[in-house]
Amino acid sequence: MTSPLLLRGAHLPDGRVCDLLLEDGLVRRVVPAGALPAGPGELDLTGHLLLPAPAEPHAHLDKALTWDLVGAPPGDLSSAVAAWRTYAERADERDVADRARRALDQLVANGVTAVRSHADILPGDDPLRGLRALLRLRDEVRGRVTVQIAVLHVDAPERLLREALAMGADLLGGCPHLSADPAGAVEEAVSLAAEFGVGLDLHADENLDPASQDLRLLAAAVRRRGFTGPVTAGHCVSLGVMEPEEAARVAKETARADIGVVTLPLTNLGLQGREHPSSTPRGLTAVRALLDAGVRLAAGGDNVRDPFNPVGRGDPLETAALLVAAGHLTPPEAVHAVTAGARSVLGLPEAGPYEGAVADLLAVRGASLSEVLGTAGPDRVVIRAGRVVSRTTVVRDLY
Repeated sequence: MTSPLLLRGAHLPDGRVCDLLLEDGLVRRVVPAGALPAGPGELDLTGHLLLPAPAEPHAHLDKALTWDLVGAPPGDLSSAVAAWRTYAERADERDVADRARRALDQLVANGVTAVRSHADILPGDDPLRGLRALLRLRDEVRGRVTVQIAVLHVDAPERLLREALAMGADLLGGCPHLSADPAGAVEEAVSLAAEFGVGLDLHADENLDPASQDLRLLAAAVRRRGFTGPVTAGHCVSLGVMEPEEAARVAKETARADIGVVTLPLTNLGLQGREHPSSTPRGLTAVRALLDAGVRLAAGGDNVRDPFNPVGRGDPLETAALLVAAGHLTPPEAVHAVTAGARSVLGLPEAGPYEGAVADLLAVRGASLSEVLGTAGPDRVVIRAGRVVSRTTVVRDLY
């Protein structure tokens, strides 16, 4: 149980300025500013826009912050994979834990109250050391951020996958398009996830080949087997280069299988399309076709300053702004993808500044969605379950 918290004078996305009473982890009341009496715990949010707290649906905390340690690979996906595998051979459990904690702190400071991170099965004699580090971190931070962990692999021995799930991983991941047998990899993933009672979160179709089949194989397998656990597909880049009619068909199949799709603009804009020096494809999935089909669309930051992406600041507002610029979504659609859409994919209850919702909130200095997306200002207050877990205030002097 948390003490009541009264938020004063917050701008809401619909233009109202309101006071909000938070109690027992929920938003109990939303009323016009000044309508609630003074309480023991108050926070003045004058000049701040109050949003649902973002969730990060696709992170790689085990890889985070390794760009300067690895060196600069050429920038394509295969080179990034090779550079990471070379570094991973010497990465120990403490190294993974320290970097993951720093990256997670950055995400929380930017407003994130829930994170799903993939964890590689690493090379060497102790392939689950990275997973152990993230499992320990998940327990350490439970009071201020929810962490889910998906086991990421390509054709790993089944015994390792079973061991990882027995250790407490939340979901089973994979990369069927990199497998020697993509169809077999999807079938194995669905079967094993069903046996362990966990969800699926696959890297799917992370290429610009319109014939890539991961998403279609996954949708067909989920429906054929009657799999009832949560299913997520990340990247789905090839969907963005299909003919519109085919993309619409695949999107409808995805919706019928209730597969959530996570688009990852920052990394995919950087990695994809380098073999096309002119008329370069954007490397994003077909976000409009997915929305039109009723697919639960989320957006994530993916890699943060590792071999797959030398930049990134762990900021969902950066992700949302890229969806506006490169994905042609409206600001409300883009913000929905990093907030409500991301929480839906993570299987979390609805949060936001309205009565009855979970009191996971982000206050950003600004008065409108376009302003906070345009400025991505650092002045932020992050609230999880009705309790402030991070506050950043910047002092600027102009002379």
